[in-house]
Amino acid sequence: MTHPTTTRRGLDRALVARALGDAFIKLSPRLQFRNPVMFVVFVCSVLTTLLWFQALAGHGEAPTGFIFWVSLWLWFTLLFANFAEALAEGRGKAQADALRGSRRDVAAKKLARAERDAPIVFTPSSELRAGHFVLVEAGDIVPGDGEIVVGAASVDESAITGESAPVIRESGGDRSAVTGGTRVLSDWVVMRITSNPGESFLDRMISMVEGASRRKTPNEIALTILLAKFTLIFLLACATLLPYSIYSVQAAGIGNPITLTVLIALLVCLIPTTIGALLSAIGIAGMDRMIRANVIATSGRAVEAAGDVDVLLLDKTGTITLGNRQAVAFHAAPGVEERELAEAAELASRADETPEGRSIVTLAAKRFGGPDRRAIDARAEFVPFTAQTRMSGVDVGTRHIRKGAMDAVERYLESQDSHLPPLVRRMAEDVARRGATPLVVVDGSLTLGVLELKDIVKEGIKERFAEMRKMGIRTVMITGDNPLTAAAIAAEAGVDDFLAEATPEAKLKYIRDMQAENRLVAMCGDGTNDAPALAQADVAVAMNSGTQAAKEAGNMVDLDSNPTKLIEIVGIGKQMLITRGSLTTFSIANDIAKYFAIIPAAFATTYPALNALNVMHLATPQSAILSAVIFNALIIIFLIPLALKGVAYRALGAGALLRRNLLVYGLGGIVVPFIGIKLIDMLLVLFGLA
Repeated sequence: MTHPTTTRRGLDRALVARALGDAFIKLSPRLQFRNPVMFVVFVCSVLTTLLWFQALAGHGEAPTGFIFWVSLWLWFTLLFANFAEALAEGRGKAQADALRGSRRDVAAKKLARAERDAPIVFTPSSELRAGHFVLVEAGDIVPGDGEIVVGAASVDESAITGESAPVIRESGGDRSAVTGGTRVLSDWVVMRITSNPGESFLDRMISMVEGASRRKTPNEIALTILLAKFTLIFLLACATLLPYSIYSVQAAGIGNPITLTVLIALLVCLIPTTIGALLSAIGIAGMDRMIRANVIATSGRAVEAAGDVDVLLLDKTGTITLGNRQAVAFHAAPGVEERELAEAAELASRADETPEGRSIVTLAAKRFGGPDRRAIDARAEFVPFTAQTRMSGVDVGTRHIRKGAMDAVERYLESQDSHLPPLVRRMAEDVARRGATPLVVVDGSLTLGVLELKDIVKEGIKERFAEMRKMGIRTVMITGDNPLTAAAIAAEAGVDDFLAEATPEAKLKYIRDMQAENRLVAMCGDGTNDAPALAQADVAVAMNSGTQAAKEAGNMVDLDSNPTKLIEIVGIGKQMLITRGSLTTFSIANDIAKYFAIIPAAFATTYPALNALNVMHLATPQSAILSAVIFNALIIIFLIPLALKGVAYRALGAGALLRRNLLVYGLGGIVVPFIGIKLIDMLLVLFGLA
């Protein structure tokens, strides 16, 4: 998917320019109040500005230039924090603008009823309502979200997914959903509108990616509370230093008390400003990375939960397998030629427009060039598949060809005073043991053989499941197949477990049982029967190609309809959590270096002996304080790319990740400020600002 917010060289200039403007807008006290840490910095900036005005009037508590530079860099600290948040939000806004541009009001062919030949009334798509039927033909724009009720067509979904390859959408299955704004390339469909104006999938996507209604996740809320407590502790500590300093000077009769400007600088440098400035950007960027993976998450909570998933349930059909069973072999009964079996199966499938039926016709043509056309009577009557008979077929003259499940065919043969040959039964059982689906073909009372339909496991999925196993995620395949078939497909796909003959109730119970064991459960699905389980799962990824019910039940929608995408989703979730933890570690570790920079300088006039702690040999008390304030602001800018991109996630255990985090960001958070503050101090001396 092409995103207008990035270029090969990095961030788009227009995006940066808009973020810079938004950074000033976000200086509003009402907006700053949402972040306790940065609100304290905001108040401190205002106070130092007032102190500077006081100094200009000749009543300064410290040199005017010193107060000015401290005040200026405190405002820069706020602007840099606002810029980080605005830059993260800007990506979503740019994506939303692109999506909004793909929405258009088209003239829809509204039908009086769900039939192609029904009277047509041309109606603006903005006037369509849920329940209306619409005809969409080749070249037409799909006027709204809906379900195909008649027909099949090739659809260009690049406006939504960014993928140029067209997809097939058809009635009567889990591939019947179509999205407004896409284009039908060939054939025609009759669709039923499923959403009212303003409630479409595209509208929801725009709302999600804009992030206007983004709520903080539980982890983010907990971290905000922790940072607020740290800020309060340092605020109380710094507030007591002024009277303590005044008392010490008066008692000793020497030295000068600490100034408000220095106390404010000390407070801002000691509170967790870095993570406070980047916390919101990290959360927004996590959702943005999900969007760039072509996954729409309804909330940051869902992204965060993905990072903690340890059980993954995947629906077999359309998720682990391609979704359509394909005919792969004909197994003729004793005394029957394979060609005879293939011709009968092809004849019985000629009116079957399902993917399985078409695959039978294709296989027969590939193996034998198709049946003898002279055998096809113009008076042939096709027998459609029903849930009651579980068979389909064709009647041609005196011939009654049927194909269906083994038990259904057995009942049919019994009605014909016949029975299923034991060898054919064994053939069918062997096919089932291989994980395929056997269909028995009969001509009247004569059993012709077994047709083998196979679920095609998606390429490369076994390797992806092995990667999930390294992450500590247990994969479970859910299928309505019998246990024998399910076991074979599970082994081929490489999942850890399977749930066979799964009803919607069984799926729901399985998820609840896992959650009762304090497991965090994720599920992929695309069918209406998956909706209850998707609604119960902690992370529910619905396929965009699936039904409307599945997409509404999920808290994520995969626009590419690729179930293996969950590995990326889990990786993005873990990456967001690790990024937040890493930058928190770095921010707190920063304080250790700042102690040695500011505290000796702040109290040098009160306690000259503290100069012994000036291990960095900073030039003057003022340069030490100003260097720490400048570093405190600049480090935010340097960390913005990391906050937006995220700390690289590796499939390691929790212990190894913790050690790596402490080594890189804990130790780095201590060392980097020593180097940075010293360099800034040298530059201040060089330019005569110390």
